[in-house]
Amino acid sequence: MGFLKDIFGRSDGIKICAPCAGRLKSLQEVKDPTFSAGLLGQGIAIVPADGKFYAPVDGIVATVFPTGHAAAIKAACDADVLLHIGLDTVKLNGKYFTIHVEEGQQVKKGDLLLEADLEAVREAGYDTSTPIVICNSDAFDKIETSGAGEVAAGDEILRLIK
Repeated sequence: MGFLKDIFGRSDGIKICAPCAGRLKSLQEVKDPTFSAGLLGQGIAIVPADGKFYAPVDGIVATVFPTGHAAAIKAACDADVLLHIGLDTVKLNGKYFTIHVEEGQQVKKGDLLLEADLEAVREAGYDTSTPIVICNSDAFDKIETSGAGEVAAGDEILRLIK
């Protein structure tokens, strides 16, 4: 897995990292038409292996949903990155979620944003697939994904090309 480098060993583009460990899958595989049809933007999804979710980029927390199921970061690279833990999990009204950041807070890649009791979320009948979407996808010429497979938190999963 990974991205190709040119003959000088450089790799171009803006790197977006995995906010959690887990298994990557395409957005088209997500069982929610808002994400699978790309209505919120291009990206990728992770089936999380654990319940800790970290900042995938450096930036400012633009939004934290009061239910703790999602957060958006305005990245230093001008990407609007949405992290949405599970599908329809807003209906849990914050149950099983813990928020560790607040709107307007500066974060560095790897800072803890949110936590979720994934086992409890699954037992409540929810899919824990976690889309990571670039909401301003049209600001980039190309968005590349790293493909399917297992990732650790912090591994590169998206590359944005301007």
